[in-house]
Amino acid sequence: MDPGARRGAQAEAENLMRALADAVRHGSDPASFEHASAWAPMRDFLADLSQSRAAQGQTAGETSRFVLALKKPLFESAQRRLDGDAAALAKSLWSISTTVDKLAQHTVNTYQLAREDVIRRQQEELLELSTPVVKLWEGVLAVPMIGVLDSSRTQIVMETLLQSIVDTGSELAIIDITGVPTVDTLVAQHLLKTVSAIRLMGADCIISGIRPQIAQTIVHLGIDLNGIATKATLADALALALRQTGWRVARGD
Repeated sequence: MDPGARRGAQAEAENLMRALADAVRHGSDPASFEHASAWAPMRDFLADLSQSRAAQGQTAGETSRFVLALKKPLFESAQRRLDGDAAALAKSLWSISTTVDKLAQHTVNTYQLAREDVIRRQQEELLELSTPVVKLWEGVLAVPMIGVLDSSRTQIVMETLLQSIVDTGSELAIIDITGVPTVDTLVAQHLLKTVSAIRLMGADCIISGIRPQIAQTIVHLGIDLNGIATKATLADALALALRQTGWRVARGD
C-alpha cells in the first residue's frame, strides 16, 4: 500500500473508532443500530465508506473486513480492562462481537446499494454512447441504432434525440436500424413511440435500414407503419430528408 493510501486508511479507521466511541458513550444499544438516532453518525460514516470503496472498485468483502478489523483492538482493550473478571470479560467480548458484526452487515448492505448505483450510472453512460445523435445536414439528424432495442435503450434514444431536436432546431430525424438484428412487435412499438414523440416536437421522422428480412417480419406481424417514411439504406433516407427539407444537392463537374 502506498503512503497516501495508508494515511487514508488510517484516517478512516480513526474516524470509525471515533464514531463507535460516540455511540457507545451515549449508551446506544446495538440492537437499535438501524433506527436509533444515536447511531446515525455511524450509519452515515459507513454509507460514505461504502460509496467510496465501491467507486474505487473494492469488493464488499474487503470493505467489510476493514470494519471487522475493529474486533482485535477492542478485544485487547476489553481484556486489559477486565483481566481477572471472566464473566464481565465474556459479556464484553460478546457485546463487542455483536456490535461489530452489525456494523459489518450494514456496511455490506450499503456497499451493495452503492455498487448497484455505480453500475446503473455506467449502464446509462454506455447507453448514451451507443446511441449517438449525428447531425448529417442542416436541419437533419440521424441516430444509428446497433444491437438489441429494449425499453430502457429506447427511452434514452427518445430523450437524447428530442433534446437534440430542440438544441439544433432540426426539422427531420432519421432512425437507422441497419444494426438492429431483429424487429419484433415490442421493437416496432418502441419505434412508433419514438416517431410519435418526434412529431409532437414539430419535426418528422424517417426509419432507414429496412432490410428484406425485416420487411417480411413487419408484414408477418401485422405491424402498421403507415404514415411513416421508410427506406432501405441510410443514404436513401438522407436523400429523402434533403428533398423534404428543401435542399438540392448537385454533382459538380
